Amino acid sequence: MAQRRTFNTSNRRRSQHMRKNMTPWERRLWFEFLNTYPVRFRRQHLIGNYIVDFYCAKAELVIELDGGGHFRNGAREQDNNRTHMLEARGLRVLRFANNDVDRKFEGVCAVIDTSVQQRIRSREGFPESA
Repeated sequence: MAQRRTFNTSNRRRSQHMRKNMTPWERRLWFEFLNTYPVRFRRQHLIGNYIVDFYCAKAELVIELDGGGHFRNGAREQDNNRTHMLEARGLRVLRFANNDVDRKFEGVCAVIDTSVQQRIRSREGFPESA
């Protein structure tokens, strides 16, 4: 069972707003793949001081979709700091650019599926190549 995660309660309303107002890329990934995926994902999930786009507790996996703002000055460093904090909690972070969701949707879904399966197997004590 995944350990209980703590979060900044002041972000709760913002995460609820973000769930109701997903970006087109978040909406597509959620409604065309993650919503019906056999392992449960959560949208706009609170972890520490952050709101992650998608989170799978069973695989301890975070998925982040990066739009144009993530490629501007300083944003890459903030993303790297965020990723390091999440990884320090034992989470794996997958980042995809929005245009990957547009142009390589099946590939994005395949990477997510492979990562979920590998993470679950490794957490259950099976080697990743099994």
